[in-house]
Amino acid sequence: MKKLLYNPSQIVTVDTDGKNFKRGSKLSDIALLTDHSIVIIDDKIADIIQTSSVNKLKFDKRIDLTGKIVLPGLVECHTHSAFTGSRADEFRQKLAGADYESIARSGGGINSTVQSVRQSSFEKIVGEVKPRIEHFISQGITTLEIKSGYGLNYENEIRLLKVINYLDEIYPVDIIPTFLGAHTFPPEHKTTRDAYLNEIIDVMLPHIAEQKLAVFCDGFCEATAFPADKIDRIFSKAKSLGLKLKLHTEQFNSIGGLDVALKHNAVSVDHLEVLEDNDIEKLSESNTVSVLLPGVSFFLNYQYAPARKLIENNAIVALATDFNPGSSHISSLSLIMSLAALKMGMSIEETISAVTINAAKAVCAEKNAGSIEIGKDADFAVFDTTEYADIVYDIGKNLNCITIKNGNIIYNKSEVKFN
Repeated sequence: MKKLLYNPSQIVTVDTDGKNFKRGSKLSDIALLTDHSIVIIDDKIADIIQTSSVNKLKFDKRIDLTGKIVLPGLVECHTHSAFTGSRADEFRQKLAGADYESIARSGGGINSTVQSVRQSSFEKIVGEVKPRIEHFISQGITTLEIKSGYGLNYENEIRLLKVINYLDEIYPVDIIPTFLGAHTFPPEHKTTRDAYLNEIIDVMLPHIAEQKLAVFCDGFCEATAFPADKIDRIFSKAKSLGLKLKLHTEQFNSIGGLDVALKHNAVSVDHLEVLEDNDIEKLSESNTVSVLLPGVSFFLNYQYAPARKLIENNAIVALATDFNPGSSHISSLSLIMSLAALKMGMSIEETISAVTINAAKAVCAEKNAGSIEIGKDADFAVFDTTEYADIVYDIGKNLNCITIKNGNIIYNKSEVKFN
């Protein structure tokens, strides 16, 4: 089928000239087009043509986008959406002065969500995650990463990954599963940490790889979670089994996680709030994506990652919500873009590159998604405005009105339904 996205006010292509990512100053180049329309054949971008020439051509379907702007389908490359229960009470504690690490040490934090997940059925978890996915789709997100990490034993980590894979089957967007068994040590292994480490390495990872339940293996390298040497062992095993690697690191303490991630050529390192200046060059010389999560800094009233220094030193920078029940209960990607602009000094154009092509690279989807280039998947976010700056300027407001995946409209705000 041949379709036309007709006459948008602006097309933000984020064209990469085939490189499929942007680093350093290139993040500012979003390759804006006006007076153009987009030709879709089946599920691919076939051409980008001048609108004045469309009357000479025939199309099976014409989608009129007059007065609207088109971006590549947005990519959400870091979420913890697979959980049950609420941690609103901990939010109350934080407002009273308790910090993230002290809550974790007292048995709250991740472990309170673990308890809820372990007590929840497969169906209950699915039921709680579905509206979160639909909310992401309504924002123009067409590729979505979801981590496990709230099971913290074989039975429940596998169950969470099966939930994520099931949701990928029933929703039209690409949902990318990440194994995060190394999120923290579960309560039953407070004094037997090596036993849990061995469970991850010898039991969980082989089964996950054999059953193809995850694309990535992730970990949390932090003083209250996994030290660098244990992450190194996990990554060595995961890599040998064919899993790609990500790492939460340099969030509260710099304890060697970055070096382990770079040693293993991790696809991304995420957080980086306490990244030291002398480590920035390491990222600028690598193809590892720096995924920055300003929602965490905002939610915890904590310092922000050094976005400007990373960009000015030629790093590959992406943005994500880190949506989770504890440290960033924020599911608005546009709010994250606004925070990145206001709190981390990123330009509007840089934030767009960071939630499209660079976020796609952070989940190894950059060859098919993240930019409007001929031959890529026909994934688009359509915003009800004539000026792309409004996406960041209208703080906290979802301007997306149509989400298109593989050439099909899967969300239309005017109809308020999912297909």
